[in-house]
Amino acid sequence: MPKIYIDQGHNPDPPNTGAEGNGLREQDISYEVGRRLAALLQRSGNYEVRLSRPTRDTQLGTSNASSLRARVDDANSWGADYFISIHTNASENPGVSGVEAYSYARDTRAFRLGEDIVENLVEATGLRDRGMKVRPGLYVLKKTNMPAVLVEIGFISNPGDAALMRDNPELFAQGIYNGIVEFTGLR
Repeated sequence: MPKIYIDQGHNPDPPNTGAEGNGLREQDISYEVGRRLAALLQRSGNYEVRLSRPTRDTQLGTSNASSLRARVDDANSWGADYFISIHTNASENPGVSGVEAYSYARDTRAFRLGEDIVENLVEATGLRDRGMKVRPGLYVLKKTNMPAVLVEIGFISNPGDAALMRDNPELFAQGIYNGIVEFTGLR
């Protein structure tokens, strides 16, 4: 039974809080989508699941670095098979929209998992497909012992993306879930 570690990006309070836009906070969106994704995975009966933030108030670390390290260390010590980090993107330009994801390298299981997640998120939400990208410098991708994907589910700075995240977090959870199911072959 695959062990899925869901990292709900950022902390509820400093340090390591996320982007803000359109009256929303990234850490609140990532918490809610992660919570719903965990419920879908658990309901299927085919996955073990652990959340980085089991409660809305869970605070990890005392600095940006120790917050990231706490997430990675927890996933590594638990022996996760896959690490999914949920985030919202932001841009100076409020017109920028869409879903994208990152992995440590191309031609890896993580990259293929990310492709499935992006494809299914786009299908579930109708947002633009910005594709899979390689980001070897991201701590949560570099230091995890398992395939890791950082998913930017949409732009909190875009009014349309933000409204969808606020009003329909279940769509984002379902899209990520569908991507995991497509990749693992387990409903």
